[in-house]
Amino acid sequence: MSTFLAACRREPVDHTPIWLMRQAGRYQPEYRAIRERVSFIELCQTPELACEVTVRAVDQLGVDAAIIFADILLVLDPLRIGFEFTSSDGPRILEPVRTAEQVDAVAETIEPAASLGYVMDAIRLARAALDVPLIGFAGAPFTLASYAIEGGGSRTYYETKKIMYGDEGLWNTLMAKLSTAVADYLNAQIAAGAQAVQLFDSWVGCLSPSDYGRYVEPHVRSIFDRLDRSVPSIHFGTGNPALYQRMRAAGGDVIGVDWRVSLDAAWRSVGQDAGVMGNLDPASLLAPRHVMFERARAVLDQAAGRPGHVFNLGHGVMPEASVDQARALVDFVHEASAR
Repeated sequence: MSTFLAACRREPVDHTPIWLMRQAGRYQPEYRAIRERVSFIELCQTPELACEVTVRAVDQLGVDAAIIFADILLVLDPLRIGFEFTSSDGPRILEPVRTAEQVDAVAETIEPAASLGYVMDAIRLARAALDVPLIGFAGAPFTLASYAIEGGGSRTYYETKKIMYGDEGLWNTLMAKLSTAVADYLNAQIAAGAQAVQLFDSWVGCLSPSDYGRYVEPHVRSIFDRLDRSVPSIHFGTGNPALYQRMRAAGGDVIGVDWRVSLDAAWRSVGQDAGVMGNLDPASLLAPRHVMFERARAVLDQAAGRPGHVFNLGHGVMPEASVDQARALVDFVHEASAR
């Protein structure tokens, strides 16, 4: 078994496994060259290209796992929530979902093997080309709902919380549809060959623990309850370390944490019966190399060699990072954590 899969199951490993969120991305010259030829959505929807960028990141960095190249919003299309990617403002929802009629129009089921078949094809191609495990992923229902309601990025989540607090029944209807779609989508990725899956809750940090417990946790738990348990699951959230205990209760074999909390404190919060993934500040890759190594060493020291640690950044690789620096981080983690 790979070190990554063993760590996800809290089994002993001979070194701490490492992979990086957004390890395929704009910091790579080859990725930028592809993006000069095709749009982001075309890249996601072309299995051969999605496979190419997925595999290249592993070859360049020497990481212990790959993650399929895709986007969390892809699942919205078969749900009949239209969106587009703009070069300046990021993703934009064409018609924000804010009324009962609009929630009713969201699809009940998505048949992901067909409607998102290009993702499954990319997974099959990548599995055939990789020597390390492949991670599939999806966006968590709160983050997807926030995109759908706000219409794009938000600082206040006003429209989202307006529905969440003001019409709990409508909120639960939307969240239930999203949760069903996400569970089906992740299981389809597992059936296509994904050897682990990750649920990304990128925007959940705007919530208090009590709000998470009431409005989000039951829906997230329903996803993990329905997942194929033959592969490990990672539950990643960012922006609020106070949520980690609730996130663990919602589900996931491994809890992914950001850099706003020490790794040992995060692990105490989620409990020793779960793995932890993280949690180097992504900006560390922009620091002088010896500083990056010092900061990575601090993360490893906090993990103290306990089974269940997967090294990662606390968020994605920044576009300003370099491939050489990212490779140096991977090599350092492997060498410094050798048992």
